[in-house]
Amino acid sequence: MSTEKQKGRKALKVVKDSTVKAFDEATFIRVSGTDFKDGTIEVQVLSQLLEDAPEFARGFIGVAFRINEDNSEFECLYLRPTNARADSQVRRNHSIQYYSYPDFKFDRLRRESPEEYESYTDMALNEWITMKIVVKGKRAELFLNNNKQPSLIVNDLKHGENATGAIGLWVDIGTEGYFSNLKLYTD
Repeated sequence: MSTEKQKGRKALKVVKDSTVKAFDEATFIRVSGTDFKDGTIEVQVLSQLLEDAPEFARGFIGVAFRINEDNSEFECLYLRPTNARADSQVRRNHSIQYYSYPDFKFDRLRRESPEEYESYTDMALNEWITMKIVVKGKRAELFLNNNKQPSLIVNDLKHGENATGAIGLWVDIGTEGYFSNLKLYTD
């Protein structure tokens, strides 16, 4: 983790620990002093692929929230920027993802509830994307780039309406992520 200037903005750089090989793990930088249950998280994100990124890397970047004390449970909303402009419509439909650690990773949710926890939106690598996550009870909405309508709605956050915890700046396999202008509003 380091602070750098990226495309004209001061940003926190986060790179996935190369020793973690599994998908949808606790690969985030925990934001100290945060305790979040309900409210709004806003942050600008930019992702790039690492030089040695595997072929399946997608520029995975997002926000983990309601992270418990030992990082063993949390909710997460993340982006796959390379999917948004792929030639395959199936890949495009997997541009945004929700998952819940540890029991409901993307592969289980995709298998058991196809298309319910994923969506499409336009975005790209190496450009700033504004994420706004609104959480209330068991519901989360993800708004991108100041759109008035959510790009993804999750009506059943898997850890339930009483979960609470920290916020984390999340990246996954093959990603160099940048985070800027983090704002947190709690109810």
